Amino acid sequence: MFIDKAKIYVKGGDGGDGLVAFRREKYVPDGGPGGGDGGNGGNVIFRVDEGLRTLVDFRYQKHFKADRGIKGRNKTQHGANAEDLIVRVPPGTVVINDDTHEIMADLTRHDQEVIVAKGGRGGRGNAKFATANNPAPEIAENGEEGQERWLVLELKVMADVGLVGFPSVGKSTLLSVVSAAQPKIAAYHFTTLTPNLGVVDVGDGRSFVMADLPGLIEGAHEGVGLGHEFLRHVERTRVVVHIIDMAATDGRDPFDDWQKINNELTLYSAKLGERPQIVVANKMDMPDAEVYLEEFTRQLAEADPSIRVIPVSAVTKNGVQELLYKVADLLETIPDMPLLEDLVDLSERKVFKFEAQDDEEFTIRRENDTFVIESPSIEKLIKRTNFSTQEAVERFARILRKKGIDQALRTRGAVDGQTIQIGDFEFEFVEKE
Repeated sequence: MFIDKAKIYVKGGDGGDGLVAFRREKYVPDGGPGGGDGGNGGNVIFRVDEGLRTLVDFRYQKHFKADRGIKGRNKTQHGANAEDLIVRVPPGTVVINDDTHEIMADLTRHDQEVIVAKGGRGGRGNAKFATANNPAPEIAENGEEGQERWLVLELKVMADVGLVGFPSVGKSTLLSVVSAAQPKIAAYHFTTLTPNLGVVDVGDGRSFVMADLPGLIEGAHEGVGLGHEFLRHVERTRVVVHIIDMAATDGRDPFDDWQKINNELTLYSAKLGERPQIVVANKMDMPDAEVYLEEFTRQLAEADPSIRVIPVSAVTKNGVQELLYKVADLLETIPDMPLLEDLVDLSERKVFKFEAQDDEEFTIRRENDTFVIESPSIEKLIKRTNFSTQEAVERFARILRKKGIDQALRTRGAVDGQTIQIGDFEFEFVEKE
């Protein structure tokens, strides 16, 4: 089963909580704090495995969660960091953030890795909060939550050669003749619905991977027919082999077919339209094929004299070996695989720049008798604060006061006893005497 698109959920592991503990050793009076830090949560990592050819595994498993870090222990022992979760993906996988639609990674090489969801940091134990004024603190932090997001995975077939052309021009037949691949072949359009790959042995020690791609029709760049489902895979091919039905069995004009397919490739991607191309005149064993070939060659010479036409018959295998030599020779002049960065116009790419965030920034709005405070930094702080001890509560209150939130609430009209909401938590506003 060929699956080339999937939507999955990933979540990094939460960090382990820090511990409140004190040293209890013989002959060591007032040993002081001994609570250790929690371990970091595991990352979710995508790793390329060249043995995979499809995203079918993600059809059955859509949620990937890394383990959380281990809690801190006494005697200032650090909790163990969680193991990273390794998810194997096939080469040619493009990782897209489903919320922002930005490309996060373009995975093409074996063992290439990318972190798609970072694990949270472990919380600090009370040993880290000891000061000269407070040598025995009862404060510890909760572990930080791991990143979570929905991702869209798109697979773009990694092949040296891509066979393109209208439906039923003989692409699948040619692949079955030159390789051990067994694509579906039938006398109707769109027999091929998914890419078929085969390894072609040229016969002189050279070989390459050929992909039989679903047939194109006019308007494919706008999604007509199989549209983008097909064109996505052409991007990865180093050489485009354009198959033409030179017998015009469907009543179409061969030169018109060549123009239309090239136009679809160019409209989808200007870079794709410039990809090295070999034109193959197929079905030369059919009646009138020679007449059409003569006219096609004349018209092609006027349009682009540099393109050479190779007449073949996939059924009788005439001219097939010459085609394989031509393809192998051309591949030797194109050593590098075109990657996604080469296909996307730089003007269309989003540039990410680091911008320091103001931790003091916050907003206050009123909903009936409740004051709602919105601030990413404060919401993060509240999740990491363990409110089980009075010292932790007082520390949290001091931080809010230092940020100027107390004064801002008074300015907005907050009085003793009113409800203050921060994230999912609610507090009571108390005027200090």
